Parts: sequence; structure tokens; C-alpha cells
Amino acid sequence: MKTLRAHRASLVKAGMLYPLLICLLISASFPGPPPGFAQTSTRPTRVHSTAGSKEGRSDGTRFSERVQAALASTGNDKAFWGLMVSDADTGEVLYAVNAGRYFMPASNAKLFTTAMALATLGPDFRIRTTVESAAEPDSSGHLEGDLVLVGRGDANLSSRVIPFVEHAERNGPPEKALADLADQVVKSGVKEISGDVVGDDSYFVPERYPPGWGIDDTVWSYGAAVSALAINDNYISVILRPGATIGAPLVYSAAPWPGIYEFRNDALTSAAGTEPKLRLERDPDSQIFRLTGTLPLDAPARELQLAVTQPAENAAAVLMQLLQARGVRVEGHSRARHGDRNAQPQTPSPMHVLAEHSSPALVQDVRLTNKLSMNLHAELLLRVAAREKGAAMTMDDAVAFATALRQGIGIGQDEVQLTDGSGLSRGDLVTPQSVVQLLTYAARQPWGADFMASLPVAGQDGTLENRMRGTAAAGQVHAKTGLVEHVNSLSGYATTRRGAHLIFAIFGNNTGTHGPEALHAVDAICVAMVEELAPHRETRAARSGINPRPAGGDPEPSTETNLPVK
Repeated sequence: MKTLRAHRASLVKAGMLYPLLICLLISASFPGPPPGFAQTSTRPTRVHSTAGSKEGRSDGTRFSERVQAALASTGNDKAFWGLMVSDADTGEVLYAVNAGRYFMPASNAKLFTTAMALATLGPDFRIRTTVESAAEPDSSGHLEGDLVLVGRGDANLSSRVIPFVEHAERNGPPEKALADLADQVVKSGVKEISGDVVGDDSYFVPERYPPGWGIDDTVWSYGAAVSALAINDNYISVILRPGATIGAPLVYSAAPWPGIYEFRNDALTSAAGTEPKLRLERDPDSQIFRLTGTLPLDAPARELQLAVTQPAENAAAVLMQLLQARGVRVEGHSRARHGDRNAQPQTPSPMHVLAEHSSPALVQDVRLTNKLSMNLHAELLLRVAAREKGAAMTMDDAVAFATALRQGIGIGQDEVQLTDGSGLSRGDLVTPQSVVQLLTYAARQPWGADFMASLPVAGQDGTLENRMRGTAAAGQVHAKTGLVEHVNSLSGYATTRRGAHLIFAIFGNNTGTHGPEALHAVDAICVAMVEELAPHRETRAARSGINPRPAGGDPEPSTETNLPVK
């Protein structure tokens, strides 16, 4: 059995897959692209097979040698690697290996989702969350009927500080955004509700878990259920502390706690200096969490982020608690209202809006999603874009919408196979060249600078904060990470010491037990890229006003390398 420390260290943002089913250890097709999505082709120039020419490129040779050395250093000859590096200014492919082969992308899939959201919705798009009722409160404050919390896919109904700068920050309790809505309801004059408090997530059909997610993903925050109502990223934060004496039960607190779940604490305090041995048990879809094991007397507080499995029910229950805490009497109960894929469209009855919350601008959520690799946020961005611009209600419709958009910029259907928006699905496949093509397209859009700025920066922030520090790549690589079991990927933009602007994609699959070594190899490739590669001579000449060679001269070659690794 793994300890809490070992298990939590392995729970990277994109999620890990373990064969645990019950006990979990703690440690619609479109005829063409919709309006607003350019149909320009951004396919990079063809990858040449030559390894050199009479002019030669010594920088490419040195880079190739360092790539092979980095991959050999993993000690793993069974992994499968794919790389592509192109010149952002000219489109020339500088290096490629297995660039047209399939790889599981992990969270590199978020690049497709966030770029699609910016392209379709625009950087300034905002999402409304409202509290509504069929009638207005009377002069005594009595509200006849239900009070309905209507979600439309806002992933930031929490206390998170926006905009994200360098680190994730919170300001207030996790239910802060919902508490503000409750305050507005009270201010509108509501003192008594004769009906229920309803969480309505029918904005799109709730399909909580995309195909390809592992059953153990669904217990932790990185695999929280997807719903148009998402309070505090659809997870409950449980803080554990040792008891006052050896043998005493652990002390815990949980927030936001809706009362629809049960937390059974059977864990005890052990002697100082002993190994923590904690175990969390929950049957799939059960509303009961059971904690067993031990935590040392001198152990610091530990946080468990437990995924909410019924987001709309959870949101309704928390809102009801907040209203009651403000003196509002509720005669009914809290419950959910879901969308039905088989229901016929109906004209909605007019509703009175008693409270409203507006999300941050979409560009801010894209930044948060990419910097911190937020799975739920990516899933909601996919669904909201497809719902707003393609009237997509189901996950199948959303996937078809995204596929049509990719085809609209020239990415072939056989280049990308995505079944979710976050990359947590084990059924996702992309080619390195498709990722470079997407990044090339994004860089040329009006929102391109915002997109590039949304990516983690090596050695500085997000999921790259602690990688490549003190190297030439620090501050020069802006890229999206991707980590699930046996997968390591990194794709984005880089500026080299010699002034080249690069677009790259690096994928390692089937890394087995060599995960840390694979990560170090990816970082070493980035450092080599920044230290070795130079801009195309035409680009250098354009910057200096010098003609590099007579018209009709031979172009400098790309490098296609067959690596001695699988």
C-alpha cells in the first residue's frame, strides 16, 4: 500500500490512473466551421528527409545529438517519442521525428480546447449565473414557488483570486461567490420560500464523466464531475490534523460542506515520527467517505480535495444553507434540475432574476486553465463554446463541434482524436505536427498574444514553476505540460539565445517506470533547443536588411531524424 505522501506526489494535475475500484489510497457534425473561425490553412512546410546539405546547419546537428543523448539518458528503450520543432517566423521545420504518429497528449489537449474557446467566444466573453423565481416576493418577503440557481458553465464560482499572476490565491471561504448570490437574494426582499431551492444545470446535458476517464479519477478534485453548475471547482476541501494525544481521532474540517455527503472519520493519531498510513474508501457514486489509518502526532495539517459527484445537488444544498444562515425560511428541500437529451425544445417560462453573478473575462479563465492545468475548467470551456456557438447540448455534439473547428483551420480529422476537453481521457490521440499546426494558427490570431501568455513559463510559474530553473530555458519557454501515467508531453513556444522564435511539440509515451527520467529528458531537450537553434538566415537578413544569397539559392535544410528509441 502506498502512503499518503507517495500517492499525493503522483496525483499530477492531469491525473494518474491506478487500478483501484473501491479503495483509494490517499497520498453533431457541422457542414463547415462556424462564423468567426478562420478557414486559413496553417500546416507547416513539409518535413524534408535530408539530414544535411552542402550549406549545412551545424546548430541542427548539435541539437539532434543532444536530443538523442537526452532520450538515451532515460535508460528506457521501450518508450515511444515524437518531436517537432519549427521556425515560427518562416514555418521551416527544423527537427522532426515521428511527427505524424499518434501520441496520447495528456493535458496538451487543453491547447486545442482553450484556443477553440478564444477563437469562438472571444477573449472578453463572460458567463452569467443567476438566481431566479417564477414570481417576485410579496410585500412580506414571501416567495411562492421554487428558488432556482441557474448555472451556465462558469468554472470560477469560488473564492479564487482572478487574474492569476504567479501563484494560485484564494480570498475568503470557498463558497464566496455563492454567498454573494445569497446576499443579493436577501437584498431583493426574500424572507420565506414556499418551494424548494433548485440547482439547475440544464444549460447542457450533464454527462459527468467523459469517455476514457478512470474510475479512480472521479474521487479527487482533478477528476471532479462536469456540470453547468460548478461550485469551488466541484470539490470539498477536507483539512486533517492529528489529535491531541496518541490514539485520539484525527481532527478534521470540511468546506463547503453541503450536508448531502457523510464523512466517517475512523483515523487515529499515532506516535510522533511514525509513518503516515491513511486510507480513504468510497464506492463509486457513494455519498459516504470513510477515512481510516493513522497520522503522526507531529504531522502538519494535510488537505484532501474530494470530488463532488452531484454538482447541481451540491450547489443547491450549499445555497440553501447560506440562505438559512441569513434568516431565510425555506419550506421545501434542496434538489437539482437536469437537462434531458430526449426532451423536445420548449419556450421557457418568464422568470424573475433575483441575483446575478458575472464570470471573469474568458481570457482570464484560459490563463488559469493553462497555467494550472485545470481539468474541469477545460471541460466547461469546451461545452460552453459548443453550446453558445453550435447549440450543442450533449458531449457528442461538443466533440463534433470541436472537430469541425479543427478541420476549419486545416487540421485533418485523422490528425487529432479527442474525446474530452482536458486530456484526462486515455482515449485521446494527437500527432506532434497537429499540435505545432494549432500553435502556429493561434500565434497568428488577434488573441494570439493572450494565448501565448496563458502558458506556463519555464522556471517561473504554473506547472513549469519548478522546471528548468537556472538553465538557458528559464523564462524563454512558454509551454503546456501534460502528465498522466506513462505519458509526458510539453508543447508551446520558445525564444533561443540566438534569437530564433520556435514552435515545438514533445511527446513521450509508454515511459513505464521511467516517468521522472522522461520528464528530465523533456527539459533537457528544451534547454538544448534554446541553446543551440538559430534563426533562418533569411529571417536574420530581414531583420538586418541584408540579402543572404542570390535569388534561386538552395534553401537551408530541415532535419528528419530516426531516433534509436521506440
